[in-house]
Amino acid sequence: MPFEDYNPTVMDHFLNPRNTGELPEPTHTAFVRNPVCGDQVKLTLKVKDGVIADARVKTFGCAAAIASSSALTELLIGAKVEDARKIKNTDVVAHLKGLPEYKIVCSVVAEDALKAAFA
Repeated sequence: MPFEDYNPTVMDHFLNPRNTGELPEPTHTAFVRNPVCGDQVKLTLKVKDGVIADARVKTFGCAAAIASSSALTELLIGAKVEDARKIKNTDVVAHLKGLPEYKIVCSVVAEDALKAAFA
């Protein structure tokens, strides 16, 4: 997959992922694996008073999965839990200003991690 297929926002999130690592004493944790491509994401959240105070992510996968997980944390931090639970992979893709059509599946792992964290 040539990197030319990615826009500058995706490349920035891939090369400089936000909020990486794990939170100490998270209130919510999830580990998911995308069975289609093998991408893996560990998401840790700290919720306080119904708001996501902090989020960290560890991603093992392709550029699109890393960028998607990074973008997810930006969407989550400061969001009310009720709003955060509604975030879909399409919101992540929009935050990234798009992904190549054949890489949209890689954004699903971010949504799956979020769903698992609140399951």
